[in-house]
Amino acid sequence: MSNYTFREVMQYVSENDVKFIRLAFCDIFGTQKNISIMPRELSRAFEEGISFDASAVRGFMNIEQSDLLLFPDPSTLSVLPWRPSHGRVVRFFCDIKYPDGTPFEGDGRQVLRKAQEDMRDMGYSVKIGTECEFYLLKQDEEGLPTKIPHDNASYMDIAPLDKGENVRRQICLTLEEMNLRPEASHHEQGPGQNEIDFAYDSAVAAADNFITFHSVVKTLAAANGLYASFLPKLYRDHAGNGLHINLSLFQRGENLFRDPKEAHSQVAESFIMGILTRCYEISAFLNPLVNSYDRLGGYEAPRYITWSHQNRSQLIRIPAASGTGMRMELRSPDPCINPYLAFSLLIRAGMEGIQRELKLCDPCNLNLYDVPAAMVREYDCLPSNLNEAIKAAQNSEFVSRSLPEKIVTAYLSSKTREWNRYSDASDKSAVIDSLYFYSY
Repeated sequence: MSNYTFREVMQYVSENDVKFIRLAFCDIFGTQKNISIMPRELSRAFEEGISFDASAVRGFMNIEQSDLLLFPDPSTLSVLPWRPSHGRVVRFFCDIKYPDGTPFEGDGRQVLRKAQEDMRDMGYSVKIGTECEFYLLKQDEEGLPTKIPHDNASYMDIAPLDKGENVRRQICLTLEEMNLRPEASHHEQGPGQNEIDFAYDSAVAAADNFITFHSVVKTLAAANGLYASFLPKLYRDHAGNGLHINLSLFQRGENLFRDPKEAHSQVAESFIMGILTRCYEISAFLNPLVNSYDRLGGYEAPRYITWSHQNRSQLIRIPAASGTGMRMELRSPDPCINPYLAFSLLIRAGMEGIQRELKLCDPCNLNLYDVPAAMVREYDCLPSNLNEAIKAAQNSEFVSRSLPEKIVTAYLSSKTREWNRYSDASDKSAVIDSLYFYSY
C-alpha cells in the first residue's frame, strides 16, 4: 500500500479529478462492504467519521444500538482502475469506532493491528504472502453464473488450452496499478482454475491486499463475461480452491527461517510449533464453510497436522527458497476466510509458541495422500467437518483470549446456523449452493 498522509490525500483528491470516494470495511466473515461519499465530505470523514447502520451488517450490532463510524486510513488510498479516468473513484480501508471514539470490537482490521503490534513488542515482525486459487466459470444468457468451467486446461498449461491467460493478465496489471505486488500467476490443476501469488507484506497490508484481490478478481471476471468462484470445493472430482499462507519471521531485519539444508533458529521452530499446536482449534476461522472440509485430504489439501520440507502433503511445509524468501507455508486454509481474523490467530499462535519455547516435533516425510491408514494413525487430524471445528473453537481458551468475545460469539453462532441448516437438509448440494455459491 502507499503511505499517504492526510494532507497528501486531500491534495491528491483535489488535483486528480476524484469524484467518488469509497470507504471500505469488512464484516466479521471477511465480506467487503463500502459506502461512497463525495470529495467535499472527506475532511469530515477523517475528523469525525462517517456513520452507518451497523445493525444491518451481519454480526455487528443490534437495532437498539446501531450507529458506528468509519474513519478512513489515509495510507490505504487506492484508485479503482476499472472505473472512469474522468471522475475517478478512489478507495480507503477504514477503522470502525463507536460514536464516543472507542474502537469497535468487531473490527477485524484493528484486531490484526493489535496482534502485529504485540509481536513487534516481543522484538519480532511477521511478513505474510498469499497464494490464492479460484475458478473462472461461464455465465448463462441472463448473466447468471453456471458451473461450467471457462476452459479444460490443467496445471500450468498455456493458450489456447488456457483461456484464463488474458483475464489473469488484466487482474495482475490492475493490482499493480493499485500499488499491490502480484508475483506470479498460472493455470491451476482444475478446469478453469487459476492461481495468483502475492509478494509478502506486513500482516495488515497483506489482509487489505487479499480483500482487494477478491474484489478485483470478481470485478474483472464479470467484465469478461465470466464468474469467479472462490468456493473451497466446487467440483467433487477436481481440485478445490486453496489459500496457501506464507509466513516469514524477522528479528532486527534478519529472517529467522533458514535454508532447508541448515537448522532453523529455535525461535522459528517454536513459531511453527505454536501454529501446529493451535491449528485444530482455529480451523473454523481458516476453513469457515461447510464446503471447506470436503476439500481437505486430497488434491494437495492436507488433513493431518504435520510438517516437512517441500512435501506438499503436509499441513506446513518449508519451501525450497533462500534469503528473504525463506518461510513456512500453511496449506490448509481456503479463500473464504476473514484474513484479518485468520492472520491474527496465526500470529498469536506463533507468538505463543515462542513465549513457551515449544520444541518442534519431528517432520513427516511420507506422501500422506497415498499411504496405508496404519501408517498415519499416530498423527492428529484437522476437524472432519464444520461442526467439529465450531466445537473446537468454542472450547478453545486460546481462541477466547486471542479474539474479542463479541466476534467469537457472533461468528460461531452464525456458523452453527449454517451447519444446522446443512445437516437438516435432504438436498445438501442445494443448501451449499444457497449458502455459498453466489457469495463466494
